[in-house]
Amino acid sequence: MEKIKVGVIGTGFIGPTHIEAIRRLGFVEVVALAETSQEAAEKKAAELGIPKAYGNYREMLQDRDIHVVHNCTPNHLHFAINKEIILAGKHVISEKPLAMNSEESAELLELAEKHGVVHGVNFNYRQHASVQNLHAMVVNGDLGKVNLVHGSYLQDWLLFETDFNWRLAPEVGGKSRAVADIGSHWCDTVQYVTGKRIVEVFADLATVVPVRKKAKNTIATFSAQNIEEQEYEDVSINTEDYASVLVRFEDGARGVFTVSQVSAGRKNRLSFEINGSQSSVFWNQEEPEKLWIGHRDRANEILLADPSLFTPEARSAIHHPGGHNEGWPDALKNMMLNFYSFVRDGKSLKTDKPNFATFEDGHISMCITDAILESNQQQKWVKVQAGKEVLI
Repeated sequence: MEKIKVGVIGTGFIGPTHIEAIRRLGFVEVVALAETSQEAAEKKAAELGIPKAYGNYREMLQDRDIHVVHNCTPNHLHFAINKEIILAGKHVISEKPLAMNSEESAELLELAEKHGVVHGVNFNYRQHASVQNLHAMVVNGDLGKVNLVHGSYLQDWLLFETDFNWRLAPEVGGKSRAVADIGSHWCDTVQYVTGKRIVEVFADLATVVPVRKKAKNTIATFSAQNIEEQEYEDVSINTEDYASVLVRFEDGARGVFTVSQVSAGRKNRLSFEINGSQSSVFWNQEEPEKLWIGHRDRANEILLADPSLFTPEARSAIHHPGGHNEGWPDALKNMMLNFYSFVRDGKSLKTDKPNFATFEDGHISMCITDAILESNQQQKWVKVQAGKEVLI
């Protein structure tokens, strides 16, 4: 069978991780990439072993051999490029956030549905094997009625005043940073696990480091830096380093989460606890093979990821025997596997249920972010709205 051919736009931090995950599938081939210049594209294509290099992504969209395009560009480019991918008749996987606001994401969702393309958003944390298993446990009633959901997503890569990145600039990263960047992952993951939508929020946001020192030469995201050798300029910051958000779910369940990009020692710690009427569970992305299960009337448990112990519905999400730990790259592989299997099998989002986040999930995420920003500004509860309809 002919392989599905793919083009990738943007090869910063996330683009190469998409490429690596795609290559693990076997039936998909990355044939092209696009960068901001022909020179940059050719250099990156040579490094990654990709045959075609485009200095203009619009030229790549005209390539008839390409079936799917990945949008791995900075946030402010997502809307326009996603729109052009759809109009070119290509299936699309976009990095989150899907757009800069919910008006744009609503337009993209409508356009993608109109043109009948398969559309996905890289909410990869729902694809961890233990998260897939937990989702099945909730559906099967193992926890009883879900009453409370609480947790956090903590990082430290912006702890120092000399930490700087394009995500700090609202015109590039958007008017929300910590919430849109990592809070969106927390919300998507818990909504997927519980099967419940967040319908109302009360938020408190803060900029912990109000003035940062921007290096005059470029520093890659998450890279080490020699502070003594850098020259800096002061930049005022007006996007949040921190947020705590009270949430209400559609069935009356309650929750709260905290996000921070200034928490020393926390590298990429997305975690949540679900308290049900029968038992509780806790999961931490930095130890993804472990699922803590709490009980009232018997000893608590630690369930290690093992296909022989998983629910039948979740076994396809784990690819190795117990003790062979799977993590972040494997969750991303699951995202790609589910998306590309859907494309390979000729399925349609109009009639078939996907096991990956779609533009609908991306739009819901943008609506939650907009509501959080409004709540923080007005200091009151705000309902999450998708277009003109309140999600209740």
